[in-house]
Amino acid sequence: MPENTNFGFREVPLTEKQTLVDDVFASVARRYDLMNDLMSGGLHRAWKDVLVTAVNPPTKGRPGRLKEKTGRPFTLLDVAGGTGDVAMRVIEAGGEGTRAVVADINGAMLDVGRERARARGLGDVVQFAEGNAEALPFADRSFDAVTIAFGIRNVPRIAQALAEAHRVLRIGGRFLCLEFSSVDVPGLDTLYNLYSFNLIPVLGRIVTDDGEAYRYLVESIRRFPKPQEFAEMIAVAGFRRVTCRPITGGIVALHSGWRL
Repeated sequence: MPENTNFGFREVPLTEKQTLVDDVFASVARRYDLMNDLMSGGLHRAWKDVLVTAVNPPTKGRPGRLKEKTGRPFTLLDVAGGTGDVAMRVIEAGGEGTRAVVADINGAMLDVGRERARARGLGDVVQFAEGNAEALPFADRSFDAVTIAFGIRNVPRIAQALAEAHRVLRIGGRFLCLEFSSVDVPGLDTLYNLYSFNLIPVLGRIVTDDGEAYRYLVESIRRFPKPQEFAEMIAVAGFRRVTCRPITGGIVALHSGWRL
């Protein structure tokens, strides 16, 4: 029998999930970042700031110790980062010794990212590549850091994506995953559920004309592994010193692991 997986609260054949996810993001690509602002009340910006701080790119205004020692820049791979938001934040936080590559399987999201990078004068330091998180089109040990923000739960084979992140990291490189998690504050969980299931799909319908896409995204959060289970998956992929940091009462979590 064919293997099944979840697509929100639905069970679908594993081979079909990627196409369904692609349809969701192609539908909302042009309004994706706007919806992030509206859904989170702007909090996603603060969450991404935590991620960028953890990436710790070379200090703005100087080449950075890595380039001074090795002659090469600090290079970030942002997986499932189509609109380039995280990658451009890292570039702007870093110095001239910082570069980024955005990999995403969805061409519509990448088109938005390329336009925004050019508009911000970052076209030379942020590259965009179409690629599947489960089979990244990059050589072993190519990057100093790998990030994925709010994307890992949309990957059909999460374990394979984690193994690929480990493969493309240089020794001493860090993997960072920012993802919605499990609310751990009594009372907040009830309010969060009411808001997520009742208001976000309506907001999605108004802003993107696709409420069902956002119903899926809400449901996918509930089907994602709990923090400890996901941390164990990161460790199984080969990462060491794995940690999980809950943020905003556990609405999101920053997961970290090192290739040592």
